[in-house]
Amino acid sequence: QEHLVESGGGLVQAGESLRLSCATSGSFSIDTMAWYRQAPGMQRERVALISSDDSTKYADSVKGRFTIFRDNAKNTVYLIINILKPEDTAVYYCNTFPILRINGYNYWGQGTQVTVSS
Repeated sequence: QEHLVESGGGLVQAGESLRLSCATSGSFSIDTMAWYRQAPGMQRERVALISSDDSTKYADSVKGRFTIFRDNAKNTVYLIINILKPEDTAVYYCNTFPILRINGYNYWGQGTQVTVSS
């Protein structure tokens, strides 16, 4: 069973915008959810977080350009990325915070690739 399915990535030009979606199975509405990204050769980093009360936090590198929000009725978490930069190129993942663990292992979806050309 897929618990987290990310979509919405693509190849875009610098300055454009994207909306990423994360469809969740079950009820994640009470959980803190987050978007993470992993650029080539880099460690995965958390870029945005939304709590069950809809309060949000962002990494300094994305403040003002990224917006995370959720639609609990659709069991979906979104990430809007504005003014995309080449350094935003990465695979983007959503997950709970802390990371979802299943059978003792960290669970990750397949992610969605965002590639920004200059």
